Amino acid sequence: MIPWLPPEPVFPPLETALAEPAGPNGLLAAGGDLSPERLLAAYTRGIFPWYSAGDPILWWSPDPRMVLVPEALRITRSFAKLLRNRPYDIRVDSAFTEVIRACAAPRDGQAGTWILPEMQAAYVRLHQLGYAHSIETWVDNQLVGGLYGIAIGRAFFGESMFSRHKDASKIALAHLCILLRSKGFGIIDCQMETQHLASLGARPLPRSEFAARLAELTPSGEQPGRWSADAVSHHYREGA
Repeated sequence: MIPWLPPEPVFPPLETALAEPAGPNGLLAAGGDLSPERLLAAYTRGIFPWYSAGDPILWWSPDPRMVLVPEALRITRSFAKLLRNRPYDIRVDSAFTEVIRACAAPRDGQAGTWILPEMQAAYVRLHQLGYAHSIETWVDNQLVGGLYGIAIGRAFFGESMFSRHKDASKIALAHLCILLRSKGFGIIDCQMETQHLASLGARPLPRSEFAARLAELTPSGEQPGRWSADAVSHHYREGA
């Protein structure tokens, strides 16, 4: 049995999370709510919510954890050429609600989504409070791709991305890395290990090391607030 969370925004120790074959890797607790206080307490400790319609809120902390250091993003020669030519615009925090809705839309024949309406509302609230951010790829004034996540201190917790044009979400990720480097961020949490993330330079990190990194990174950094694309524009003006 996994523990049921109390009304207070507290969580069990990470090492009590289930591990295969005892259960799904990283399932830690159930219940609680999606209040800003609980979500921020969860992310700061390396915990995130993930559940389906009809289920209670489930909280996870998988081991290992997939992370990407902003400086370690792998860029192929052809993709680097695309970034240099820039047949697109990058905007930051200009269409957060549209980005999260696009991420929630069914894809690849899926019948549903884990980004339920209450999840969307919770992250929009975090965006209003200055913790959740969107990086957006626009072509001809149309939103064609992007991603969103949570920033606490100098750690960014990636949640989801979408793409309506080839490489549109990858373009957003590249510019997220540029922006995070300018802000001194240490890691991007990618949550689950996949071959695609590995091909981009992400690597698995033992949960204990991940939690230790968060303890270093989350207490320091900018105050929550809306981001801008100024750092991205400066990057290209300087020819970086």
